[in-house]
Amino acid sequence: MPLDAQPEMRLDSSTRSHRYYRNAVEKHWDPHEIDLEADREGATELPEPAFEGLKQSLALFGAGEESVTEDLAPLAVVLEDVDDQLFITTQLYEESKHTDFFDRYWREVIHAEEERRGQELSSPTDEQWFNDAYDELFERNERAMARLLEDDTPENRAKAHCHYHLTIEGILAQTGYYGLTLAYGEREPGLPSLPGLVEGLKLVRSDEGRHVGFGMAQLKSLVMDGEVDPDVLRDTVDELVPLVQDSLAGEGGASTEEGPGPSPSELAEYAYTKHEQRMQQITTASEKIPDVEELTELDA
Repeated sequence: MPLDAQPEMRLDSSTRSHRYYRNAVEKHWDPHEIDLEADREGATELPEPAFEGLKQSLALFGAGEESVTEDLAPLAVVLEDVDDQLFITTQLYEESKHTDFFDRYWREVIHAEEERRGQELSSPTDEQWFNDAYDELFERNERAMARLLEDDTPENRAKAHCHYHLTIEGILAQTGYYGLTLAYGEREPGLPSLPGLVEGLKLVRSDEGRHVGFGMAQLKSLVMDGEVDPDVLRDTVDELVPLVQDSLAGEGGASTEEGPGPSPSELAEYAYTKHEQRMQQITTASEKIPDVEELTELDA
């Protein structure tokens, strides 16, 4: 090798996936370092319907985080690029942390308040919290991911990213977290502030912004390289949106048109605007996927 020659390195720090990986490393957080004392006090001020609605929200999102942690594994298997693989390991780890956060919140805040109210302790995995649309949405995601192990075509990979990154993370999770953040972040006089929940959701949403950005970048590459027609993306998401809407019907206990918290129409407008913006960035050659710092901002 010539003296001035540079050896070929395994990692490429200039790639988007590597930057996402480094951003995840630098923004590490521990779900057990979030102070929940004020939330235990705030929960005592929740009216019974809002308390039940909060439990349903936490159960839905906690179960969702646990499910996607399991379902992401096939994508980790089929990715060939080492920087993509590095990023996926951080996403698997972060989904596990999100599951841990929701589980801890249930044990330390929800159970404490149920005991104070003289109620039987509930479980976040009880079937009462989930409807058929929610179950179907995650079953479809699981099938789309598992299909990669049998037939890893560009179209199947695009559909997997549409199920996981665009719909479950980009629409269901981020819209739900946005609504809960508004409801319990001192915006609404009808609900107490739950600062530990809001802090945890802010950190989760930051992670999810990075995850969605990775999926968007993978999809844009498939579309720009001519391997997948943009209509595949729109058709796949359009089939899933009704399941998302039905999954969140009545979710939260603080999301009615007349009650406190963001209304269903506000949440629907937020989800639609964000999704259309992402689709434009994915399918238009002149549009760019936002930089990782933009994606991990609170309103990403």
